[in-house]
Amino acid sequence: MLRDRRIAGLLLGDLLANVGTGMLLVAMPVQTFSLHGDVPKAIAIGLVEAAPFVLSTVLALAIGLGRVRVPPRALLVADCVLRSLTFAVLGVLAVTGLLTLPLLVAGLLFGATFRLAGSSSRRLLATSAAGEAGRFSVNGLLGLNTTFALYIAGPVLGGVLVATAGAGFALFVDAGGALVLLAATLACVPRGAGDRDALRDEGTHESGWRILRRRPVAARLLVVEFFFNFLYMPVEVALPLYVSGTLHAGASGLGVLWSALGVGAFLGAALVGRLRNLPQRPLLVAIIGLWALCPIALAVTGDLTVALLVFGLGGLVYAPFTPVAYSFLQSGLAPGEQQQVVTLWTTGSTVAAPLGLALGGPLIELAGSTGGLVLSGLLTLLLLPIAARAVLGRRTPEGNPICASA
Repeated sequence: MLRDRRIAGLLLGDLLANVGTGMLLVAMPVQTFSLHGDVPKAIAIGLVEAAPFVLSTVLALAIGLGRVRVPPRALLVADCVLRSLTFAVLGVLAVTGLLTLPLLVAGLLFGATFRLAGSSSRRLLATSAAGEAGRFSVNGLLGLNTTFALYIAGPVLGGVLVATAGAGFALFVDAGGALVLLAATLACVPRGAGDRDALRDEGTHESGWRILRRRPVAARLLVVEFFFNFLYMPVEVALPLYVSGTLHAGASGLGVLWSALGVGAFLGAALVGRLRNLPQRPLLVAIIGLWALCPIALAVTGDLTVALLVFGLGGLVYAPFTPVAYSFLQSGLAPGEQQQVVTLWTTGSTVAAPLGLALGGPLIELAGSTGGLVLSGLLTLLLLPIAARAVLGRRTPEGNPICASA
């Protein structure tokens, strides 16, 4: 019972922290529009969206590829403290009119240093507390948290806040969410829990990559997920311009569109538990193909209602991907291998974000918002046969634990 309460407390803190982050999906493009100056809008949005991933990727790669082990609890606490302090300062600068584009990019860059390490630590702490039997369910609940907070509650509240108070106030909310998660972590994860859960097994001195090389399907799936995320990121650059240009809507329209994705993703995440008995590899490949149709369909409609329906269906098919992929990965890992591999996996899949955003800015500037959406979808469709061959084409040696959920 105590274990269940601790998991519930950590999940609640994760949910509330993600609401603040979801508000930034709407607020930061609006804030960027007011600061971009001579920098083209698409380039400025790409810089702002990419900044939180740069230093966090370097740190997470050091953990995933190296042999130094840092307790997940300590990483999560560091993430919460740094994020709350930095984003509060950015909020003060924004509401006092002192914020500039370079300051915003620098603040997001520094304040999110522990972002990826903290994200993988949340998952490690929650799934290790749940044990092997509850891992799939907890991964599903983490996915449910993310979709509801990032794409439903966060964007709606962000749109309201931007319209009534200003985009800069969303930074205060995100800082407050980090403090809530900090309190949940300190209260629900006892000091030294990482040792008791064997997340830092002293007998394990291998890097995450070396461990993954023994599980070739998981390694190939990581490469597929990298390109899946990479080809998605231009959508995030195009969407604010698509909403303001093609749909002729403002911040509230952008918030509603993200919320439509969130509603679909919430339903998809809620169905994850029903998918656990399906073949996991074909399911992951099918998700890639179905999502690819979403940006293409968005590009050919100029109606907000139709766009909401399309983006909602996109969220529905995409949502199961992350919890299914993580459960598939973790099912073949010993407890002492979890931190380095999960951190490396999180980093490898997420490092696609700054790279995709860096590409997305010039791409959208040249092709326009609708052209960029079409290219994103078409390139993702081209990834489909590669993903099928990588994930379905070859089998791991019989008896490898990673095949258990295949």
